[in-house]
Amino acid sequence: MSENEQLSALLAACHWIGDKGWCPATGGNMSLRLNHEYCLVTESGKDKGSLRQQDFLPVEIASNHAPDGRTPSAETGLHTLLYRLYPQVSAVLHTHSVNATVLSRVEQGDALRLQGYEMQKSLSGQRSHQDVVSIPIFDNDQDIPRLAAQVAAYAERTPLAYGFLVRGHGLYCWGGKCRKRAAILKGWSFYSSVSCNVVYWRRNDSRDCYRY
Repeated sequence: MSENEQLSALLAACHWIGDKGWCPATGGNMSLRLNHEYCLVTESGKDKGSLRQQDFLPVEIASNHAPDGRTPSAETGLHTLLYRLYPQVSAVLHTHSVNATVLSRVEQGDALRLQGYEMQKSLSGQRSHQDVVSIPIFDNDQDIPRLAAQVAAYAERTPLAYGFLVRGHGLYCWGGKCRKRAAILKGWSFYSSVSCNVVYWRRNDSRDCYRY
């Protein structure tokens, strides 16, 4: 797939995300790897549901520098970190869906652990609902280099497989081919919606008969 085709596919995904309401106002940010030196990142302050090709700007993966002088997303450092860590990653999506944001606050631990969902098999490498999928949760931090350092330190101990949550903020996920990225995002939407409902039921049912 050519660079233009990849960007067109990413734009279509961004518009779909916007229609879902997963990036309200100008929230969220998206990026696409061009090569080992550069990626395209959404310009700061752009509505993700109405992005155009010119709303992506080239950024140096090693330095986060935007050569054309425009301002990329404030969270560019998390995107470039993922490209440096994992050469197979071709694009990164960061969304602010209500369910994922709420779930990141409700879960007080350092990870969201999913088990028992048939939809786990939408994630590459997952073969059974009995497997445990662990999604790290990092505390939100306006200091992106510091947050990126925390993510990098975690990744040294435990490779990041599918995505991570930033508490009270949203979801980061990534992948190779565009169809796989879309499948991962749809899967996360399902998990976060179901998990939020389970939390609600557990807190409102004295029998406590519901489990993750």
